Amino acid sequence: MLFNSIDFIIFFPIVLVLYFATPYKWRWILLLAASYYFYMSWKAEYLILILVSTGIDYFAALRMKSVSTKAKKKKYLILSIFTNLGILFGFKYFNFFSNSFRDILSQFNIFYDTPAFDVLLPVGISFYTFQTLSYSIDVYRGVKEPEKHLGKFALYVAFFPQLVAGPIERSTRLMPQLNLLNYKFEYDRVVDGLRLMLWGFFKKIVIADRLANYVNLVYNNPDDYFGLQILIATIFFAFQIFCDFSGYSDIAIGTAKVLGIDLMENFNKPYFAKSISEFWKRWHISLSTWFKDYLYISLGGNRVVKWRWYYNLFITFLVSGLWHGANWTFVIWGALHGFYLIFSIVTNSQRNKIISLLKLNQNRFVLKLIQVFTVFVLVDFSWIFFRANNLGDAFTIIGNLFVIDLDNLLNNSISFSSLAVNFGVIAIMEIFHLLQRGTKFSTYISARPTYIRWSVYFFITIFILYLGGQGGKEFIYFQF
Repeated sequence: MLFNSIDFIIFFPIVLVLYFATPYKWRWILLLAASYYFYMSWKAEYLILILVSTGIDYFAALRMKSVSTKAKKKKYLILSIFTNLGILFGFKYFNFFSNSFRDILSQFNIFYDTPAFDVLLPVGISFYTFQTLSYSIDVYRGVKEPEKHLGKFALYVAFFPQLVAGPIERSTRLMPQLNLLNYKFEYDRVVDGLRLMLWGFFKKIVIADRLANYVNLVYNNPDDYFGLQILIATIFFAFQIFCDFSGYSDIAIGTAKVLGIDLMENFNKPYFAKSISEFWKRWHISLSTWFKDYLYISLGGNRVVKWRWYYNLFITFLVSGLWHGANWTFVIWGALHGFYLIFSIVTNSQRNKIISLLKLNQNRFVLKLIQVFTVFVLVDFSWIFFRANNLGDAFTIIGNLFVIDLDNLLNNSISFSSLAVNFGVIAIMEIFHLLQRGTKFSTYISARPTYIRWSVYFFITIFILYLGGQGGKEFIYFQF
């Protein structure tokens, strides 16, 4: 069930009315049933995978609490990790590694038939796997007491607003809220949630889906486009993926807020970041902090010798790339960001000397502008690998990026009026981000006069209804 579908527009109000009409102590049953129905609307059989992960992690956590030694606790942690990552590997990565192994052997004239595992990737499997894994690891570390109520733990794993594309919540933050569910209908909170949902729908339907038309045309036919066309498509993709994914997060956070649940912020104006490190503190925050807390720190973080620190950073980003998809394009995307971050650390003192020499530190605005522009260019270049269908297409796009073909530019099927509209919606969004000055959309709009608020609601709704009539497109991160 897509957020941007008629099904959800019918589903959510029904759940909302029943939720506030249901006594507090039974609300978890309603939300769990709604969450399972929400997930089963894609493919009912895959609910079994969520049930298996839920059962194993619930059991493992209770056993970790009941045993006395660290070694025994670790056995149950390994059970949780092996089960969850085993399911994830089987459905998402088996064919990728099998085919890669076959290709390597073929270079040495060793050939074999690749085993086939022809199944659809369960939607959201990477997200709920990491969410339930964090619970097991936190219980093992003693950060979280195991949840004794199986139903409420199951709700933590499957809570429908953030089930299929995050934010990836921690049990220490979400479980206490799900254990209460004693929220009364509060007008201000509900309106705040609905306002955030509206902004999310706008970013997805009006901006992301429009940009996708141009991006898909170019990236699905990389041999036919050159220079400026590819540059525009790549810039458009940067804003498409941001509006698509942050739009989902806004809808998810707003939906939960209406129900009285606070989910963590997932995006914070990432394209205003002044460094790669800052970018990852602003982009997909729930995932970047997950990798930091459960992989990077486990590898030793920065409390090791320098070469090992660089290794830890690179491995973390490499695994992050692989998390996004079973394709070498994602691995290279992650590796690029690992390289960016390590290079920025290594060259930090030299860059500071250049800034001082050019006296850029005396003009903070110019310095910030240069830094933001540089980070955006680096991030946008890496998006080429993220978006390309395969490595061959990625290298074709990079090669064609530097080719100037005026005849092709003037005589292609792309409408210049369409380009103008797309740049216009990007400009509107970025101007609005600047006007917010660090505040969230809901906070900013709620502080405006009534006539401004309702004018914004009206025009956003008109745009959504008009463009939404073209049919809802899946969110990009559903494939992960």
